[in-house]
Amino acid sequence: MGYVNAIGKYQIGRTIGEGTFAKVKLAVNTENRQYVAIKIIDKHMVVENNLTNQVKSEIRTMKLLRHPNIVRIHEVIGTKTKIHIVMEYVSGGQLSERMSYVGRLDEKHARKHFQQLIDAVDYCHCRGVYHRDLKPQNLLLGSKDNLKVSDFGLSALRKPGDVLSTACGSPSYVAPELLANKGYEGAAADVWSCGVILFELLAGRLPFDDQSLMNLYRKRITTAEIIEDQWFQTNYDPAVRTECEEDINFDDVHAAFSSVKDNEKHKTTLGSKLTISETIEKIEAAAKDVIEVAPTHCVVEISKSLGELEPYTEFCKSLSSMLLTEESGASSETQAPKEVIVNSKNINQSESFGQKDDNDTIDKRGYSSS
Repeated sequence: MGYVNAIGKYQIGRTIGEGTFAKVKLAVNTENRQYVAIKIIDKHMVVENNLTNQVKSEIRTMKLLRHPNIVRIHEVIGTKTKIHIVMEYVSGGQLSERMSYVGRLDEKHARKHFQQLIDAVDYCHCRGVYHRDLKPQNLLLGSKDNLKVSDFGLSALRKPGDVLSTACGSPSYVAPELLANKGYEGAAADVWSCGVILFELLAGRLPFDDQSLMNLYRKRITTAEIIEDQWFQTNYDPAVRTECEEDINFDDVHAAFSSVKDNEKHKTTLGSKLTISETIEKIEAAAKDVIEVAPTHCVVEISKSLGELEPYTEFCKSLSSMLLTEESGASSETQAPKEVIVNSKNINQSESFGQKDDNDTIDKRGYSSS
C-alpha cells in the first residue's frame, strides 16, 4: 500500500470510502503495523452545516460501545482544518455489496448475520443507544465473515421508554411510525429495520418499496423475544460482551474540536443571598477548584478556560439557582460584594452526553455514506 502522508503514528494510504463531508482512508499504525480506517472530516464543512454537536455525539456514542459486532473508535486526532477519527478497519466491505453479488444468502448464513445484528442492537438498546439507520450499507463484514454495525450518525441516546420525534433513516428500512410524524420508541424502530434486513437477506429483495409502509404498522417483538425464538436459537453462539471498567477518556474528542468553536475564555458573575460559609459550601458541592473566597451577599465569578460550553452553562444555571435561595438563619445584612473565582476546567465534561436535540438530524457518516 502506498502512503501519501501521515497523522500522528498513522501512515495514511488509499481512499476506501467517500461522502459529502468526509473521506475514509486505509492507514497503518506504525507502532504495531495494524491496519485502521481513518475518517477525515472537514471542520469548515461541519461548522458551516451546524453539525459540530452531532458529530461529537456520534463519536462519544461509538467510543462508549464495546461489542465485537460494533465498529470501534480507537482515538480522535484534530488538526487546524481536519478531524481524524481512527476506527477499527473492517476488511470485508458493506453487506449491501455482498448482496449485490450473490442476490440472497442461504438460511444458515442469513441466520448467522441476523444473530450478530440482534446481538449488537440488543447491546445498544440495553445502554439507551438507538441506531435509527440500520441497513445493509451500514453493516460491514470483517474477518471470518463477522458482521459489524457502523455509522451511528443518526443515533439517539435516551432512557428506555423515552419517546423520540425526529423522522430519520432510509425509506426502505424505516418504521411506519416515523413516517407518521408522531413520537416513537427507538428500540421498536430499530427492530423493524432488523426485520426488513432479515427479509432482504433471505429473499434477495426488499419487502416494501412504496408508501404502503404507512399501512403495514403492527406491534413488533423486542430483541429479547427474538433471541428466545427457536429459529434464531439454531446454532446461535452469543457474542462475549466486554464490560469496560476503565473510565472512557474524551480528551482527544475535546482537543480535536478545539478550533471549531471560539476558545475565548468565558466568565459568568452570579449573585448570592447566602452567607460566605454557605456560599462556599454550595460552590464546593458543585466544583472543587475554589481559588478565593471572602461575608454575606457576595459575587461569584466563574471562568471556563477549556471544554464544552453546554455543560458549563448548565453548571452556571444550577449554581445560580442554589445561591439565590436564602436558607434559614442567613443574615440579611448587606455588605460590599466580594469575588469568588471558580475554575470550571474540572467540571465533568461528559454531563452533556446524550443531550443531543432530537429535532436535529445529521448526515450519515459510514465508510462510504458521509
